[in-house]
Amino acid sequence: MTHDVIPVTVVMPTYNEAANLPGMAEAVLALPLDGLHLKIVDDSSPDGTGRIAEELAEKYNRAGRRRMSVLHRTEKDGLGRAYTAGMSAALEEGAAYVVQMDADGSHPVEAVPRMLRAALDSGAGLVVGSRYVEGGSLDERWGAHRVLLSRFANRYARAVLGTEIRDITAGFNLWSAPTLRDVDLSSLDSAGYSFQVELKYKAVRAGHRAVEIPIRFTERTEGVSKMTLRTQLESAVIPLRLRLRLKRR
Repeated sequence: MTHDVIPVTVVMPTYNEAANLPGMAEAVLALPLDGLHLKIVDDSSPDGTGRIAEELAEKYNRAGRRRMSVLHRTEKDGLGRAYTAGMSAALEEGAAYVVQMDADGSHPVEAVPRMLRAALDSGAGLVVGSRYVEGGSLDERWGAHRVLLSRFANRYARAVLGTEIRDITAGFNLWSAPTLRDVDLSSLDSAGYSFQVELKYKAVRAGHRAVEIPIRFTERTEGVSKMTLRTQLESAVIPLRLRLRLKRR
């Protein structure tokens, strides 16, 4: 796959990730994918993450290749809207595949080539980096309440929405450009973490195939998690609201 030039953009939202971003950028841009581009979407981080991102982009773009770019947003109004902005920009710039990845190191960077290969081999429009298929796992440092809420959210969503995706709340996903265009990112209602559920559900409803590959989800080592008890509960509740909303349309 190292000789295939497939435009793949990794979209990475950031908010106060100054400690994590340099290492994440280095790891992503070291992947053996010639068409890889890293797009940071920063929500005006007060810790200077946006400035660091610009410095990193200047560093990695020196060889004459535009390998990294930064999209600055003026306010912090939800993970879903940050992803929508970054993914829309990636499509406009010609990405064939778009990867969602957190900046905190919880998603295994080395899994990106496996996800791309899975998409190419299967023709799937969505590849989920899954914690809940055979071979997937969670960091032991996750508290028992987080594990239970995460598992409940996924099982609940599967039951309410009738989907077979085992990790529908996953934030580590690879999308084909046609899938994202069919879903119409501008039509998404979810602003927060529930964006993950809504986007997958609408993609499957639009007829796009989803496959899952196992990953190990690790706990961040630097910075503070943005995932609170409230946001986990919101992710568990959104499937019912989403189904009722779609039924009314």
